[in-house]
Amino acid sequence: MKAAVLHRPGARLTVEDVELDAPGPGEVALRVLAAGVCHSDLHYMNGDLTVRLPAVLGHEGTGVVERVGEGVTRVRPGDTVITLWRPRCGDCEFCTTGRPALCALGRVQAASGGLLDGTSRLNLNGEKLHHLMGVSCFAERCVVSERSVLTIDPDVPPEIAAITGCAVVTGAGAALNVMKDATGEGVVVIGAGGVGLSAVMGLRLVGADPIVAVDTVDTRLEKALELGATHAVNVRTHSLVEELVKISPRPMAWSLDAVGRPQTLAQAVEVVGTGGTAVAVGLGKAGATAAVPVNPLVQQEKRLVGSLYGSANTPVDIPRLVELFKTGRLPLDKLLGERYELSAVNEAYAALAQGATGRAVIVPGPKL
Repeated sequence: MKAAVLHRPGARLTVEDVELDAPGPGEVALRVLAAGVCHSDLHYMNGDLTVRLPAVLGHEGTGVVERVGEGVTRVRPGDTVITLWRPRCGDCEFCTTGRPALCALGRVQAASGGLLDGTSRLNLNGEKLHHLMGVSCFAERCVVSERSVLTIDPDVPPEIAAITGCAVVTGAGAALNVMKDATGEGVVVIGAGGVGLSAVMGLRLVGADPIVAVDTVDTRLEKALELGATHAVNVRTHSLVEELVKISPRPMAWSLDAVGRPQTLAQAVEVVGTGGTAVAVGLGKAGATAAVPVNPLVQQEKRLVGSLYGSANTPVDIPRLVELFKTGRLPLDKLLGERYELSAVNEAYAALAQGATGRAVIVPGPKL
């Protein structure tokens, strides 16, 4: 099969003929239908985040189950599934309290570059390749744990299903789970990429007002307005603090940083008023720190909270998001960006680095 391999940080992905082992006990083999172009993969490509190399990248995907390993009971051949880059073991303290994004097994896959038993199903020229977050869906096929997939309606367009498994649940999930009390209150969303735009849609459902989208690319801000933002600020040409004063006489009660840079996280804390909450969802370079003034944090009782994977209970929240799309309340079709063949994966990431609008997808097989 063809798969996109990262051999070293700073290198281009190479689309190569990779061998895929049969699924082991508790694992499933998928034919990949679509995979989202997520900025997290770019972090690994640049070396901002580390992964065991060489590795097949891609973690935001959807596919059809072709084969199941021994003992698999959750899915069967022919099922359409969304991949989960954080598994749900169902037994650890986080899974049993409805926080599977923090599942203890996620650390196993991240540290080993393998599946839940720490080993790989990927081979290149007789040598083992590593998995990315237990998924590796920049490929025609992949093998994943049955705990890393979620069955969905096959009528959902594959591109929609793919992006729902990461960008949408991360952004809209943060809005619906962490910022659910923002009804009627002002929110600033910093970063209008796939996650930020998803947050805008989620905040619209919550009833936040105003919703101020912030970015440095005008086309992204135009898309944010289309998806529910009430205002947009290009911080390349305008002062965000000055623009917020014009937008609302009341300080913003909430902010969300979908970028993950030290300066954007500090800005997210700065722009909320007394008693306000800044929510961090964007990942940054490993070891990066942000400078947050201590006294305003204390004296104004501001809060800074992190949200991984939308703080979602994925088996509940992802189907809910899909249903909101099917009923027309979550226009995920408008979130989609360009479609690329697997052979053009590097072009997709070059466009992302230059500020591409919407969530692009890789289609490993025939065009959708």
